[in-house]
Amino acid sequence: MRVVVCEEPGKLAFKDQEIPEIKESYAQIRIRRIGICGTDLHAFEGTQPYFNYPRILGHELSGELIEPNGAPGFKKGEIITFIPYFNCGVCIACRAGRPNCCANINVCGVHVDGGMAEYLNVPAYSLVHGDGLSYDDLALVEPLAIGAHSIRRADVKPGEFVLVIGAGPIGLGIMEFARIAGGRVIAMDLNTKRLEFCRDRLKVDHIINVSIENIQERLAQITDGDMPAVVIDATGSLKAINSGFQYMAHGARYILVGLQKGDISFSHPEFHKREATLMSSRNATREDFEHVIASMKKGLVQPANYITHRVRFDKVKDEFDSWLDPANGVIKAMIEL
Repeated sequence: MRVVVCEEPGKLAFKDQEIPEIKESYAQIRIRRIGICGTDLHAFEGTQPYFNYPRILGHELSGELIEPNGAPGFKKGEIITFIPYFNCGVCIACRAGRPNCCANINVCGVHVDGGMAEYLNVPAYSLVHGDGLSYDDLALVEPLAIGAHSIRRADVKPGEFVLVIGAGPIGLGIMEFARIAGGRVIAMDLNTKRLEFCRDRLKVDHIINVSIENIQERLAQITDGDMPAVVIDATGSLKAINSGFQYMAHGARYILVGLQKGDISFSHPEFHKREATLMSSRNATREDFEHVIASMKKGLVQPANYITHRVRFDKVKDEFDSWLDPANGVIKAMIEL
């Protein structure tokens, strides 16, 4: 089979490998769709934490189940996706029902080789039923589940103002599930086209362009002086993350979804007087995957909104670096096999 390996920052290569042997408790998938996410792009750039080279990228995946290998309720030939955060099952996080932040986690395409390949073996416990959705739909479940998980972490209540900083694919998913939870969404970015997408396609309540607007004034105007009850960073930018502390209402929750390598800093007195809450949101759980699938099936989320670029597997190497250029307007690039 053919695989695409990120050998070092800025370098992809096609390799030929044997189809992996199916081991006990592992299922085999014939990959049909591969979504490209920020993790893949950052790995290609050399800015992704927790990453070593060489690595086969890819964790936003769907495909045909070749061998379920004992996974209860699954059948050969079924269209499926899977949860790409492989957990140990015994650490404190796993015992507490939080396998998404397992102390010994292996994320597909980050810590272990991923699905930019024709076949992939995954732990049988990670399989997720397609429930009648298409390959395209199912390849979008994982990034949307990250957004769903962050909203569950934030415990968004109907009517609360939710500021989402960053209108990339993850940020867009956060906005979708904030809306589904009843939040009044404020999208903030410096990319005019992305903000127009939020307004026109996702029906976001308010948009703020940080390059031309006074952020504090606009937030005060939108929230009638209260400021947002929930602030969520989906940029991974140190400057944006540090600035986000300024936008919180008293009693607000600040959730960090975006990830970067540096140290965050903020005024303790300003944070303390608000009795604010700071938390991270990492990956997603089966509950989040199921919430996304149910939302798609109900028509609350339109997967077709996200896919802006398509490429055949054999053309990935030629196209990959172009997806880093904001001028190309990529929201979600989808690889087809």
